Amino acid sequence: MRRFASAKHFMSFVGLVPSENSSGDSTRRGPITRTGNKHLRRVLVEAAWSYRMAPNRSGTIRKRSCDVDPSIESIAWKAQERLHRVYKRMMWRGRQHNVVVTAVARQLAGFIWAIGTASLKLHAA
Repeated sequence: MRRFASAKHFMSFVGLVPSENSSGDSTRRGPITRTGNKHLRRVLVEAAWSYRMAPNRSGTIRKRSCDVDPSIESIAWKAQERLHRVYKRMMWRGRQHNVVVTAVARQLAGFIWAIGTASLKLHAA
């Protein structure tokens, strides 16, 4: 995660940023660029499908997270809630399933970057 200065750089590495056609004052944004690590992008998109369901903490998840730093757990829980909200809102607005899931995958990449940089700071201290 040290090689990425920001979440946007990580999203670009994965290929989950919109393409852009610019000329003069006009700017048109298109579909995702699909450049970058296709395996990681596929895993993120597959993971994004799970945000159709409302987040909850099962007993198994609670047991697994007992050794996790509270700041990292907080970021992860905030991600669960936000990504589910984004999915539901975009679907309600009539977006296509694949477009919604790709948008959720992009935000998931941002949360992964945040957790990765937070854990690096914890291990450095």
